Amino acid sequence: MSIKDQVLKEVVIKFAGDSGDGMQLTGSQFTNNTAMLGIDLATFPDFPAEIRAPIGTLPGVSGYQLRFSSDRIFTPGDASDVLVAMNAAALKVNLKELKPGGVIIANIEGFDSRNLRLANYAEGVNPLEDGSLDSYELIKIDVTKMTREALKDFSMGMKEKDRAKNMFVLGFLYWMYNREMDSTIQFIKEKFGKKPEIFESNVKALQAGYNYGDTTETFTTRYTVEKAKMEPGMYRSIMGNQALSYGLIAASQKSGLQLFLGSYPITPASDILHELSKYKNFSIKTFQAEDEIAAITSSIGASYGGSLGVTTTSGPGIALKSEAMGLAVMLEIPLIIINVQRGGPSTGLPTKTEQSDLMQAYYGRNGECPMPVISASTPSDCFSAIYEAVRISVQHMTPVIFLSDGYIANGAEPWKFPVSADLAEIKVSFASQNIASDMDVNGKFQPYKRDEKLVRPWAIPGTKGLEHRVGGLEKQDVTGNISYDSDNHQHMVKTRQKKVDLIANYIPEQKLDSGEEKGKVLVLGWGSTYGAIKSACRELQLAGHSVSHAHLRYIRPFPKNLGDILKNFDHVLVPEINNGQLVKIIRDVYFVDAKPYNKIMGIPITKGELIEEIKKML
Repeated sequence: MSIKDQVLKEVVIKFAGDSGDGMQLTGSQFTNNTAMLGIDLATFPDFPAEIRAPIGTLPGVSGYQLRFSSDRIFTPGDASDVLVAMNAAALKVNLKELKPGGVIIANIEGFDSRNLRLANYAEGVNPLEDGSLDSYELIKIDVTKMTREALKDFSMGMKEKDRAKNMFVLGFLYWMYNREMDSTIQFIKEKFGKKPEIFESNVKALQAGYNYGDTTETFTTRYTVEKAKMEPGMYRSIMGNQALSYGLIAASQKSGLQLFLGSYPITPASDILHELSKYKNFSIKTFQAEDEIAAITSSIGASYGGSLGVTTTSGPGIALKSEAMGLAVMLEIPLIIINVQRGGPSTGLPTKTEQSDLMQAYYGRNGECPMPVISASTPSDCFSAIYEAVRISVQHMTPVIFLSDGYIANGAEPWKFPVSADLAEIKVSFASQNIASDMDVNGKFQPYKRDEKLVRPWAIPGTKGLEHRVGGLEKQDVTGNISYDSDNHQHMVKTRQKKVDLIANYIPEQKLDSGEEKGKVLVLGWGSTYGAIKSACRELQLAGHSVSHAHLRYIRPFPKNLGDILKNFDHVLVPEINNGQLVKIIRDVYFVDAKPYNKIMGIPITKGELIEEIKKML
């Protein structure tokens, strides 16, 4: 039998199964293998909220979507070309997102009467047998049976053998897409090298899946996606929470400040705590607190003591931290508050993505409590965006809110990582008795005396001659003494606001991501809508339409020229994964009749739906 090779421009694969089927691991291994070949990629993990949802049920389906291409791509794809369905529930949940004529690789054992019943199929209905999938290319494989057969000589129990069936599927896909298995074998060795039977069984299952594709006459075609044409350099695949962690480490090293993370675990921010705890060699201190309030107040203490204080959470945790955030604003000390957003309100959709905490970041504290807000746009952008958030925080003596979300945090893409020498300087200066401007005529320290940025000095407690008062009560200007004077309070409120506003003088002006400087439609975005907006605008621009794209990193304060950009277009569209938040702020600040496009389904906006919305304006 001759096998023909077919070169494809791009492929979108969705791995889906029960949350115990190892779909996240399978997807991440295929992703790492793809990245090592220099192929551009984007991923979208999608997993259930329950730690262990009932086996075989619709809420228990775990998925991992991977798009890889020989061209530059910016989203994990609107729909999949290939669906790997380990059981009936996985097929039912994901079939609507499979392209017409797409490939379904189905595990036969996952479609028995019990699995069909749990997936709410009608009695006697089996989609693998009733012809309902005739419009797709259906590949039926008894993965469980063949995995057990491959591992028949191993002494482990049947349950343990079945855990390797995801490796069988991965091996088959490696054959199907002309891949080597070495990277995954090395991963298995690193993970299970000290448990020889588990190591050998997983490798055996992986090889069995590959050999199945190689020896079964059913399959006559293998597929190849060429290396992407990308800017030369050293790349690695990176997820958003990883990039964010590395950005914090880099900022700590560049500023000379010891990094302290006070955190309480919460999905989808917990990985930052896990990642940073690995890097004690950089003198990083990580503290898993007993609750959200203890987490942020420990970070405030670290910042007060001269360290780089950081706290991580999601929307519910931000609500709990809000009083302490007000304290940090009143103290005027550096602090990084990271919000990896998820679906809400309350516990909401803890494993699904949303951009619904922007208003909370802007206004969600008592009193007049202004704080800069910085946003990341992609997984790799988390590195430079958090680095910039640290710079603003320490150079302007203010807490900063950093916004990511579940889509960015768990998604992966290639990252051309920088060299330390190329990173911008983060200059930090502490108060000193030797700095005359920090003292009054009698040589007494003035903790709230300000420079041209309205920034007060950062004084390390315990430094002789720099004794000063801190706390949440209103401060007298310059001296820092407690003050209940009404005129002073108004003055301090206005001063704290102006200090944040002045940051606009120390950040870059807004640039267009693509398109002409004037035209019919400007699509203005922030956060994880970046890929969908960029892809949609590029497609429309190639078709000759007057569409431009601007994406915000600095949301408070806005870049100084943003208002001028907005007025150069007939229409402004603001796509958001919320019920319309940035659009309200834009209307309020710039008096522009911006229009919203909102999706609040726990999943990203797609390129296709955005193209249709933009066309309405055109």
